[in-house]
Amino acid sequence: MVNSFEEFCDELVKCGFSMGGGNAKGIYAVIPFDWNSTPEDSRIRWHTGDPETDPWEWRMRVLKERNDIAYGKVFFGASGYITRKWYPLFLAVRRHGMAFDEWYDEGKASQMENSIYQVIHENGEIALHDLKRVCNIQKKDASRFDRALVSLQRNLFITMCGQIQKKNRQGEGYGWNSTVFCTVENFWKEELSTDLSPQEACLAIHDQILKLNPQAQEKIIRKFIQA
Repeated sequence: MVNSFEEFCDELVKCGFSMGGGNAKGIYAVIPFDWNSTPEDSRIRWHTGDPETDPWEWRMRVLKERNDIAYGKVFFGASGYITRKWYPLFLAVRRHGMAFDEWYDEGKASQMENSIYQVIHENGEIALHDLKRVCNIQKKDASRFDRALVSLQRNLFITMCGQIQKKNRQGEGYGWNSTVFCTVENFWKEELSTDLSPQEACLAIHDQILKLNPQAQEKIIRKFIQA
């Protein structure tokens, strides 16, 4: 049983990927329980703010302290982790070697996705509140914006890379932290590639899922891999 941030990272590196949020969703999660179903004998406690035992804190700690684990809304439109070793395989399956401009030219991305991606690409890193401002997102655009942001993460074009507070005119931080995004290429600081074809990468991920969860159903596995 995982009882600390260090143990969580060690286990995640062994497994290669995991659902976040304390719900395995029929696949696998290193921490398979949420705040409402924590085992009594576990040191893990959700939403306490303790960086050693609160999985909610770990999602940002991995981005700040590690260089081999990515986190974002990558599985079922929900949060998850993918390690450096397995990321190229998911890239092969999800993007088929395409850069975003190719993806967009083929009609696989919306105009909203294109606007968001271009702003993130041009800025290197940008906080969510600034992204909305630069993209001129109005209240009527909120749903389209949210869907586009998830789609870009799901297809592995952008990813979360940290968080930051908003600042007032005096440069002082205030309010809740805002998620920071960057392109996948900027996050890894290197080109990620695999010798496996998309079909071979899909099979490798499939086999790893069954090692982690022999009871996983084929329909759910396919959806997990393909997003």
